[in-house]
Amino acid sequence: MGRVAIVTGSDSGIGEAAAIALAEAGCDVGVTWHQDEDGASETAAAVRAAGGKAAVARLDLTRLDEAAGVVDGLAAELGGLDVLVNNAGTGIATPFLDQTLEDWQRVVDTDLTGAFVCAQAAARRMVAAGRGGRIVNVTSVHEHVPLEGAAAYCAAKGGLGLLTKVMALELAGHGITVNSVAPGEIATAMTGNEDTDPRTVERPGIPLGRPGHAREIAAAVAWLASEEASYATGASFVVDGGLLLMAAKANADTAS
Repeated sequence: MGRVAIVTGSDSGIGEAAAIALAEAGCDVGVTWHQDEDGASETAAAVRAAGGKAAVARLDLTRLDEAAGVVDGLAAELGGLDVLVNNAGTGIATPFLDQTLEDWQRVVDTDLTGAFVCAQAAARRMVAAGRGGRIVNVTSVHEHVPLEGAAAYCAAKGGLGLLTKVMALELAGHGITVNSVAPGEIATAMTGNEDTDPRTVERPGIPLGRPGHAREIAAAVAWLASEEASYATGASFVVDGGLLLMAAKANADTAS
């Protein structure tokens, strides 16, 4: 029997690329969407074209009482669950002093609490099945470094990074690995570069000089979901073109 993966927020961008990469690696894939049903249908078609079965469901992570049921429903439809990719996320650009509680709650519910609910539902299924599993949380470089105007986003992604480590500790005995992938700037709708070849976009502030492609993040996700990554757990895999290294350069420039 083939493996089953669920990728949240897989109607576009990194989630779409991850769903396709997992299908190419032999997985059947549960696809979720929040606003773009057509995008989810296109992802499902690409999964099927890659040889996998696909199931599609709407997932609104601000409706936390429904999230576990979506995971369970997709797993039941596809016949099990071996891999969960927590990719669904959102963010806003608002100064800390102007941040409303409503907007804060929406970002934290989606990026952190929603990921917790989905991961818990997935892990319970994996434990019950007794075959181990893989959970990959898509965070951000802002799991590690702050960003002005993104208090809620940074708090949620930083929290998800530490949640990843706690889950890794507690689930290791069940053969379940838990890791995060922390992308830098990726050419997606969220960064205003969707459908753009990142090699044509200049980013002097990034050592590699460009944004990343969603497929480059998907490749890391697919590896973490594979048997080859069976000894990796509790780690944050930063895929950012060297962006985090720029603190060292800034320090050197200041000292010179």
